[in-house]
Amino acid sequence: MIHPTAQIDPSASIGANVSIGAYSVIGADVEIGEGTTIGPHVVIEGPTRIGSDNRISQFASLGGPPQDKKFAGERTELVIGDRNLIREFVTINRGTGEGGSVTRIGNDNWLLAYVHIAHDCQIGNNTVFSNYSALAGHVEIGDWVIMSGFSGVHQFCKVGAHAFIGMGCLVGADVPPFVMMANEQHGRPRGINSEGLKRRGFDSTRISAIKRAYRTLYMAGLTLSDAREQLLSLATESDDVRAMLEFLERSERAVAR
Repeated sequence: MIHPTAQIDPSASIGANVSIGAYSVIGADVEIGEGTTIGPHVVIEGPTRIGSDNRISQFASLGGPPQDKKFAGERTELVIGDRNLIREFVTINRGTGEGGSVTRIGNDNWLLAYVHIAHDCQIGNNTVFSNYSALAGHVEIGDWVIMSGFSGVHQFCKVGAHAFIGMGCLVGADVPPFVMMANEQHGRPRGINSEGLKRRGFDSTRISAIKRAYRTLYMAGLTLSDAREQLLSLATESDDVRAMLEFLERSERAVAR
């Protein structure tokens, strides 16, 4: 299951039932979990740890050094979980010493063609990155987030769980959970991702509570501080509103409004 033209460093650890295609290069200090399929012409540099049952398509480049002028060759790594789909020409860089040292991808994510994940990013589970979407360094992406084609997120921004970033949208501030961002120059909130929530089993009661929280944060004319106070009362009745409030409280950049 390993093509004879593949180049694999002796220090690499390859799990059971791993397939590696023609002319792929697996570098030193790379671990690949069982059942993972690697297409032709893939380059994986270490230190990189990849879990089980991932599908990595041709010409992907994983674990390369960070594109950061401050990087001085310190040991950093890339960690990828299980059952991820990584399509053609995806690039994912390792972390930096100043940024926590680890770029981390969770489980069950789809990273489609030409996606770029920069150093020190932290990606949750069940996300979809459409073609040509990209993250700058130190970005956090919550579970079930959808990044539409040609969208991008500025460094150090956070995108909360179940958010939807529209096609071509450029995100320069933190996006709370459940919020949809529209393609208007640097992006602006345009409601909640109600259709996505329905598909994931959210009932009408949960969605109604999230809509009330959205109206409080974006449509009531309140300052962010006053909106937080209003959300405190809503959070007592809804775990989803509580999650939104907790996101706002740990936001370190401006919140998209």
